[in-house]
Amino acid sequence: MTDDAIPAQSTGGEEHALSLTIGDRRRNRPEPSLNDPVFHISDLDVWYGDHQAVRDVTMLIGRRQITAMIGPSGCGKSTVIRCFNRMNDLIPGARVTGKVAYHGENLYDPDVDPIEVRRRIGMVFQKPNPFPKSIYDNIAYGPRVNGMKGTMDDLVEEALTGAALWDEVKDKLKSSALALSGGQQQRLCIARAIAVRPEVILMDEPCSALDPIATARIEDLMAELAADFTIVIVTHNMQQAARISDYTAFFTADVDDKGVRHGRLVEYDTTVKIFENPADQRTEDYITGRFG
Repeated sequence: MTDDAIPAQSTGGEEHALSLTIGDRRRNRPEPSLNDPVFHISDLDVWYGDHQAVRDVTMLIGRRQITAMIGPSGCGKSTVIRCFNRMNDLIPGARVTGKVAYHGENLYDPDVDPIEVRRRIGMVFQKPNPFPKSIYDNIAYGPRVNGMKGTMDDLVEEALTGAALWDEVKDKLKSSALALSGGQQQRLCIARAIAVRPEVILMDEPCSALDPIATARIEDLMAELAADFTIVIVTHNMQQAARISDYTAFFTADVDDKGVRHGRLVEYDTTVKIFENPADQRTEDYITGRFG
């Protein structure tokens, strides 16, 4: 790999500047390990009607690790992450085969409740989607629906503090969430996700609509949340994956003999290994910009 594929140091002196150093947001975190997996995905295939969108994905997701999924558009990253909390169930014609085991239990067994799955495995989407309610009610909605015990004021404060938003909104909790900036709205959505106390947070390109300063704050937040949550992120930003993640999965799209594209996992390893010494030439070609 060329030495300039990922620049070695930050440019600019802003407090929240985006460094390009591999592992920059991982400082003071434990060494990456898959010895305590939360997910065990094996032989995963995903179909939309007659089209096989993803084929033959096998990987482990470690507990309290940040796992990044990278790859060109149309390679199945978002399709795969939506399998982890059964969001694909909501797409007409979608069908999942293989196994997605969460602490050893197949999430696609008929007796598994998808609503409970989504409580334990929360999701933050590409575009911030706060409810047209107050900041307070956005956070309180999930705990109320789930019948959670405790003082609601305390639950709201805990979630907003966990999402590094409390100090910015504590004096305007009754104001509309839609009045917040884009970066604040995304942190509100993260607070809403953690308010129901999940174990896993899935993030599908959570920074794609944000400016660099807001992106840096979200990345700092992810690094802090990884002390308590397992995080899986889809990102088109390779530098982001390099900065924040413990493990990186590189996906690409193969074209079969009929000219149909199918997403496929090419390589999965520690982020340092993927970015500094990938095992597959396709990974190196993508990271160095030769294709994608």
